[in-house]
Amino acid sequence: MKLSRIGVLAALGITGGVFVAPLGAQGIDSRCSAGNFAQLGAQDACQKAIDIFAFMAPQLGIGLVGGNATLGTGGALGGIGRFSIGIRGNGIQGRLPQVGDVNASVTGAVRSDYGVDDQVVGLPAVEGAVGLLGGIPLGVTHALALDALVSATYVPELSSNGVAVSLPDGSLKLGYGARLGVLQESFATPSVAVTYLRRDLPTTSIDATSGDDRISVSGVGVKTSAWRAVVGKSLGVLGVALGGGQDRYDSRATATVRVTEAGIALDGGPYALAQKVTRSNMFADLSLNFPFVKLAAEIGRVSGGTIDTYNTFSGKRADDPLTYASVGLRIGN
Repeated sequence: MKLSRIGVLAALGITGGVFVAPLGAQGIDSRCSAGNFAQLGAQDACQKAIDIFAFMAPQLGIGLVGGNATLGTGGALGGIGRFSIGIRGNGIQGRLPQVGDVNASVTGAVRSDYGVDDQVVGLPAVEGAVGLLGGIPLGVTHALALDALVSATYVPELSSNGVAVSLPDGSLKLGYGARLGVLQESFATPSVAVTYLRRDLPTTSIDATSGDDRISVSGVGVKTSAWRAVVGKSLGVLGVALGGGQDRYDSRATATVRVTEAGIALDGGPYALAQKVTRSNMFADLSLNFPFVKLAAEIGRVSGGTIDTYNTFSGKRADDPLTYASVGLRIGN
C-alpha cells in the first residue's frame, strides 16, 4: 500500500491545523499500539502520520505567529484616541515531506526516509492596536504607555481531492494581547516596547479518503502565545525595528485511521495527539512611513526546542531553525 493514502495529512496541516505527539528517544509512539492484528496493520500508518505532523508543526506555528506583534512598529501608540489596523502575510520556505514515494507496511512500523520539497508555507492575518494609556512624562519622552492588541485569523472550509475541512465553530478566530511602551520615541530616544499576544487557529475537523482508506481528525486546536521586546527608531520616512522573544505552540486533536490491504480493512485509533513546543524568535523590520499609511517588511528566524521522530526526512529535523518573512500595510493615526 502506498503511503500516498495517508500522505494527505501533510496537506491538512497546510490548510489549518497541526497535531502531533511528542516522541521519546525516537521510538515508536505509545499511541501506535500493536496489541492485536488490526492495530499492528495500522501501526506504520499511525507512526508516519504522527511524524509528518511533528515535522510540519513548527513551520505552521511560525506561519501563524511571525515576528513583531504589529508589523513595522517599535513602540506604543501614545494614548486614548490613537489606533492602527493592518493586514500582513507571514511566510516561510517550508519543507514538505514527499509521502507518495514511501510504502506503508501492514506488518508493523518500519523506518522510512522521506524526500523533502521546498514550498512557501504561510497564513494571512489582520491585526489592530488601540491606545489605552499615554504614559508618564519622562524628560523628552514618555514611559509606560499601554496599548491593547487584537488579531484575526481566517481559515476557509474546503473539499477537494478527497479531503474535507470543516470548521464547526466558524472560520474566524480572534487573538488578543497588550503592548507596554517602556519608552516612547522622541528626537533623542528610540522607542522600546514589550508585547504579549495569543493567537489561535479555528477549531477544525478533517476527513480524508483515498480509495478504501480514511483518516479522520476532529477537535483540532492550535494555540500560540508570543512575547517580544522591540526597539524602534524613525529616520525620516524610513523606520527600523529590531526585536526578539519567545514563541509557544500548543496543538491538540483526536485522530483515527483506516488502511485497506487485499480487501481487509485495518482500523487504528482514536489517537489523542498533542504537542507543545517553545522556540526563540529574533527579527528585524523595515518600514516606509507616510501620513496615516505604513508599508512594512520583516525578516526573522526561529530556533530551539527538541522534536524527535521515528521516521527521517532527508537529513532535516522537525526542530531545525527556520527563517521567515512578512509583508504588510498599516493605517492609523
